[in-house]
Amino acid sequence: VGYFGYKKVSFTLAHESTDNAQVETQITPVLPRVSGYVKTIAVKDYDSVKSGALLVQLDDAELQSQLLEMEADLKQTEVDIINARASINNATVSLKVNRGNIDLNKVRLQKAQADLQRDQNLFSDQAITRKQLEDSRFNVETAQKQVDNSGNDLTAADSRIPVLQSTLQKAEAAIAIKKARIEQQKLKISYTKIYAPQAGKIGKKTISEGQYVQAGTPMFSIVNDTTYWIVANFKETQIRKFHPGMQVDIELDAYPDQKLKGTIESLSEATGAKFSLLPPDNSSGNFVKVTQRVPVKIAISNINSYKNILRAGLSAGITINTK
Repeated sequence: VGYFGYKKVSFTLAHESTDNAQVETQITPVLPRVSGYVKTIAVKDYDSVKSGALLVQLDDAELQSQLLEMEADLKQTEVDIINARASINNATVSLKVNRGNIDLNKVRLQKAQADLQRDQNLFSDQAITRKQLEDSRFNVETAQKQVDNSGNDLTAADSRIPVLQSTLQKAEAAIAIKKARIEQQKLKISYTKIYAPQAGKIGKKTISEGQYVQAGTPMFSIVNDTTYWIVANFKETQIRKFHPGMQVDIELDAYPDQKLKGTIESLSEATGAKFSLLPPDNSSGNFVKVTQRVPVKIAISNINSYKNILRAGLSAGITINTK
């Protein structure tokens, strides 16, 4: 009895153990990026899926209808741009014509004024009648009105061009915005097809076909079935000799006959309590000292040999030789 007692004490002094340990893996929630009604679900609970596999199709009919409206609006704006450019060209031509007209009418006015001066001299010499003199005065007035009208037309044409250019610039800016919105709408439509972000196994679904889902609401999770590790929570009094690389004996509660080996990969820089939703506050007067636990990450050796038995959340017993 003394020998076995000595062996037990010696083992205890050279090893640290805990049964507060679980198998961990990467669990990725599958979230829709847009809201909508579930049209089809391509997977069942606990199915194996490959990365990039189609999981869920949301109904995109409303988004497609909105896209058609946006594209029709874009085409109308493109027509508006064509019309605005044509109007600018027409206004530019009209401006040139008005400039030519005002020059021509000024020449006609000068001629009418010269004719009036001549007829006034002839009338003084009684060489023409008063009717002929009045006709010359009428011609001057008519020519002056034509010059004034040409000037008004020139001013109107000249002021119209900046307005048309401003309209064109606004339409061109609207085109860029509408094209960006169309691309954004197409992106939203692409989000109605939800693909597997990683390979693994589907967890239990929380959705059904026909159900309305909100963007960002978890529908189910994918459990990575290729990468596993163990997180063991040792008492703070046990870890003083721990360091990465130390050998670890692992015993799964579900498979006690399977003896797994591993190594310490890393030690947490904080106790498990510090990661809780409401960390303990010891600043109050009522303080009860509690032994803290420190998470230790353990890599499983020859993991490919045990993938068929490993499951996230399985309990494990851990023993570490500290000698």
